[in-house]
This record gives sequence, C-alpha cells and structure tokens, in this order.
Amino acid sequence: MKSATSPARRRSVLYHSLAAAFLCGSLAAAPSFAQDPIKIGFIGTLSGPGGALGQDQYDAFMLAVEQKGGKLGGVPVTVIREDDQLKPDIGVQAATKLLKSDNVAIVTGVTFSNVMMAIHKPITDAEVFFIGSNAGPAPIAGKACSPFFFSTSWDNDQLHEAGGQLTSDLGYKNLYVMAANYQAGRDAVSGFKRDYTGKIVDEVYTQVNQPDYSAEIAQLQAASPDAVYVFYPGGMGVNFVKQYRQAGLLGKLPLISVSTIDGSTLPALKSLAVGAITSAPYAPNIDNPQNKQFVEAFVKAYKRQPSMYAAQSYDAANLIDSALSKVKGKITDKEAFRAALKAADFQSVRGPFKFESNQFPDAGFYRVDVVEGADGAELKAISPITIKTRANFAAQCPMK
Repeated sequence: MKSATSPARRRSVLYHSLAAAFLCGSLAAAPSFAQDPIKIGFIGTLSGPGGALGQDQYDAFMLAVEQKGGKLGGVPVTVIREDDQLKPDIGVQAATKLLKSDNVAIVTGVTFSNVMMAIHKPITDAEVFFIGSNAGPAPIAGKACSPFFFSTSWDNDQLHEAGGQLTSDLGYKNLYVMAANYQAGRDAVSGFKRDYTGKIVDEVYTQVNQPDYSAEIAQLQAASPDAVYVFYPGGMGVNFVKQYRQAGLLGKLPLISVSTIDGSTLPALKSLAVGAITSAPYAPNIDNPQNKQFVEAFVKAYKRQPSMYAAQSYDAANLIDSALSKVKGKITDKEAFRAALKAADFQSVRGPFKFESNQFPDAGFYRVDVVEGADGAELKAISPITIKTRANFAAQCPMK
C-alpha cells in the first residue's frame, strides 16, 4: 500500500467513464449548475488493521459521486483523499493540507474517534463544512458542537446505548464487557451502561490494535458471565472473534457486539462468526428502495456487501448532494448551505432520518444477527431496537 504522502494516496480520481454503469433509474437527476468544481476533502483510515473501514467509507462516497456523473447537487466535484493511518497527528497534517493547500470547501469521512477529536476543531474553526460519516465522539455531540459539523452516523454513546438496550432485551443478567482503550471505547462502555439493566461482572480495556486476546479470553471464562459484550472495530474485531471461536466459546457463551462483526470484518471471518448477535445502525437487508439500489450498485462495483461504514458515507454524499442542489451550488452562502444540510432532504439507506439540534441524526438501530449465507455468513437485520435512555447530548449543545 502506498504511503499517505504519495500523490496517488493524496488525490482521488473521478472515473467519469464509469459513471453510466452506476446510474440507477430510481435516482432523480439533480439540476446542473455551471461553475468550477467544488473541492471535497476525504479523510479516513485507509491503511493498517482499520483500513477496511475507511476504504468502505471512501468507496461508497465515490459510488454516489459516480452515480451522479461526477457531480453532487448538479455541481462538478473533485474529491481529494487523505489517509490518517489511525494517527491523530497524521490526521491533523491531512486536515491542514486540505484546508490551506487544497482549499477544500467540505471535509468528509473520518473513521476513528481519536482522529476526529484532533481535527474537528481546526476544521470547524476555519468555517469549513465537515460532514462526518462514522466517528462520533461524545464531546462534539454536546458542548463542543459546531454549526459547521454534521454527522450521518451517530454519537458514540448512542451506538452503544442501542447495544445495552439489546442486551437487556435479550435478558442477560451478568455481562463481561471489553473495549479498545481510546475515546470511542470509553464512550462505548459509557453508552452501554446507560441502557443495560443487569450486572457488569468486569469491564476490560485493551490496547488499540492489540493482536492477541488469549489472556483476556481466559480471564473472561474464569469470570463465568452470562454473555460477553465487545467493541473491537476493524482488524481488532477479526482477531478477537477468531480467538473467541478457537477457545470454543462462540455458540457456547453468547457474544454480543457493536462495530466488531460487521460488513468490513465479515469477509475475513465468514462462518467463524455465525451465531454472534450485533447491534447496528445498518444491515444490507434493510427494506427500503434507496437501500436496495445502493446494495445492488455497491456489490456490482466492488464485489462485496456494503458495511455500515459504507452506508453512512453514501448517506453523507447524498446529504451533500441535496444541500448543494438547494443552494444551486452557491456554497459560499454558508447560512443557506447550513440550512440546506440541516433539512436532510434525502433518502437515507437506513430509513427515516432527521437531524437533532446538535446536527447528529435521529435514525434507527437494529438487532443484526450473523447467519449462514452464500459466502459462509451474512448479516441480517432482525428487528428494530428502541433505546429507552439517551444521554441527550443535544441538550448540552448551545445550537438551536
């Protein structure tokens, strides 16, 4: 894989000749406005154990651009791609380049919360619109919210409030909780505790990108919980689930997870993950027209099922598309463009979607099971999750 500083990693290429292959008749064509291309910076984790997550975000965003003929809202766009390597300092360098050298009008993407915490303020302080499509650290959903930041995903606590609610609904009374030790991992456990009504036997934090969990798995076996709840995105999840299966626990000691077994990790796990239960904001079988065409187009383009990271980034592109269309491409009218984004006048692949006052979405979560499928395993949304207790970070956000 090329380094983050190579020209190929710093610039995306819009494949205009392939656009027709991705056009779907069900998508309404946006009006065309004659103007120079709008520059959009994409920052994501594109290498290392978490690289599959950022690649899904990037691929889905570019799919939406390609479906619309290299335009969003009828305006030509140029997408400049940067790999943060899951390193906050590299993320800051990427953001600085996009703002000062590339003069982008919009930044999108961002995979991990430690990077988001490092780059959120520099971008929003520059009054550049920032459309996050995954990382949702609690501070920026609350007191540190910004009128220039919108999310098409969730705040970290909400993601795991759904997990805690699901675990309570399943009736497990004694839980062993494990998470990676960084901003999103700590937010994960905080959110889980808010809606889990049973007893937590122990909570264990492990190093980011830790490859071996054998000692921790032995410890959790000795604790004799009713079930185990984990948060290990990307390669961490692949390693943990494989070792959990090798220890003979999967199918014996129930495993519930968020962002651990998902569309980005299932291709590496396949049948090894069958039997696990997840809480997720997305699954490929969600039944609405926008999602059906998205899954078909994504599979055709990339020969794999879309993950929640892909779905959220596809939504980000379509949100931008709707807003640019409303302002006729005049992104320099920042108040009008912000109002157009806040209207969320697009069809989300997740189903009903609207923004709360902090500009994070009010959107659905589902129980998603790992079941046997054509490629060994697939993700299947079983039922919606109704979160009973929310942190309500929007109330802490001074925006109205």
